[in-house]
Amino acid sequence: MNLQALSIVLAIFGVILAAIGLRNLFRARLWSAGASLVTGSLFLAVAALLFLIATNLHTYARLTYEAPVAELLFEARGPQRFQATLSRLPEGQQQMLMVNGDEWQLDARVLKWQGWANVLGLNAQYRLERIGGRYRDIELERNGPRSVYALSDNPGWDIWAWTADHPDRLPFVDAVYGSATYLPMADGARYRVTISQTGLLARPMNAAAESAAQNWMK
Repeated sequence: MNLQALSIVLAIFGVILAAIGLRNLFRARLWSAGASLVTGSLFLAVAALLFLIATNLHTYARLTYEAPVAELLFEARGPQRFQATLSRLPEGQQQMLMVNGDEWQLDARVLKWQGWANVLGLNAQYRLERIGGRYRDIELERNGPRSVYALSDNPGWDIWAWTADHPDRLPFVDAVYGSATYLPMADGARYRVTISQTGLLARPMNAAAESAAQNWMK
């Protein structure tokens, strides 16, 4: 059972207990009414909390092995300026972006859970955060035209921020960390990005990308 389904079940029990409590209250059964209302309120509070967590986790993709997350195609539009086509995998959703610089960088957040949380279905998860351009020259990196784009929103309760601020209050979280990968941009270059338990990894997918990567490493 996932967190959203569990929150719904708890909410149903909470509503039933609250209704019983109100009925007993009208019948002047004060002790019974109070117990039912308090228990029902607790069920509803826990259900609301689980729903907020589930809503936030819905923006993360489950990570159990090395899996493809994106493909990137670059087309030159001027000196140190490229049109990037980002295709999310496996959905195939595409975004067209103008990226400045010599290199592209893709960032992601990764959540790893404790072993018992995995038993409940909470496998390690990731969420693509942003994509942007980089310059090899440090002065250009400091002063050149920048380009960075957000790749996700953050609905519900931000479990990432909460874990960072209160590391001792979420014992079911094993680790939270950011991961990034970057490679050179070149006209016609295509890259595929995968993610595993260790983070993001980018690989050239055609001759233009392989040539750019080889020259970049020299």
